[in-house]
Amino acid sequence: MQVNIYQGRTPSPETADITIVIDVIRAFTVAHYAFLQGAYRIFLAETVEQALLIKEKHPEYLLAGEVGGLPIEGFDLDNSPYHIKGENLKGKTLVQMTTNGVRATLNNLSSEQVFVTGFSNAKQTATFIKDNAKEKSKVNIIASHPSGDDDLACAEYINSILKGSDTVTIDEIIKRIQDSSVAQKFFDRNEPNFKEEDILLCTKELHSDFVMKVNKLSRFPMIERVNL
Repeated sequence: MQVNIYQGRTPSPETADITIVIDVIRAFTVAHYAFLQGAYRIFLAETVEQALLIKEKHPEYLLAGEVGGLPIEGFDLDNSPYHIKGENLKGKTLVQMTTNGVRATLNNLSSEQVFVTGFSNAKQTATFIKDNAKEKSKVNIIASHPSGDDDLACAEYINSILKGSDTVTIDEIIKRIQDSSVAQKFFDRNEPNFKEEDILLCTKELHSDFVMKVNKLSRFPMIERVNL
């Protein structure tokens, strides 16, 4: 298996058979918890305007996301896993729009298979791909934050699992996520829009029984829950 790691939300320079897009803080941790709370599917919107147009046609859908990390006016939910964890989302359809994770996913749909994850579901995602991919598959891992070490650390963790290496420990990854520049505002009491509880959830590895795969065949790309 050939694995390449790229950082940023722009299209990767090389195509692959499988792409894994990572957003630890916080988009795909939110998506993971949304499915745990019963969400049925999550559409990916490129812009706030597109998300609001989808909501116009489907008022029962819930809009979730952020711009610059902050809640979006007119959206039902923000980009906080701590808040999502308290929602009853059974059977609900979400529309997600975020600065890095969603944008990186939409820019990297050329692969035959596309998966998304945060750290919370990274082990399940990597193990699923390792067990099911063809031996000579080419895999791109996208650390969606352009400069943050949180996504890059998670990418290296996934890479180590795919290659059967034990050179990266969970404790090291958690520390890198917590110490990343992206995480620091969540520990700042002068930043009321960012909750420390989010980082606790973003660094908690869960043993859920599914991975998150992007369905590219629908009108708008959407994340679906694929049971293990």
